[in-house]
Amino acid sequence: MEDKVLRKLFLGFIHIHILHHAKEHPIFGLWMLEELKEHGYNISSGTLYPILHLMESDGLLIREDRNVEGKIRKYYTTTDKGNLVLIEARKKAYELFKEIKD
Repeated sequence: MEDKVLRKLFLGFIHIHILHHAKEHPIFGLWMLEELKEHGYNISSGTLYPILHLMESDGLLIREDRNVEGKIRKYYTTTDKGNLVLIEARKKAYELFKEIKD
């Protein structure tokens, strides 16, 4: 039970983390996996890639396919909608952590 709740929370944090980096510069799956590992998230590509695809279909990310050494790599950047969602998520996180701190 507790693991399921933590997983849901962490998946939300991962979504925010993806939006944060995709706003700064185009990201691709393997880079994002490595970035998340640096922050203590050990997720598989089987978890990450469906998240990226879902965020794209929800209009939060836009994908650009690039040929890198003969292979197609999918790069993701935030859309205007993704930027607005990121702003709102940051506000909510700030408010929540401010309440917890006080």
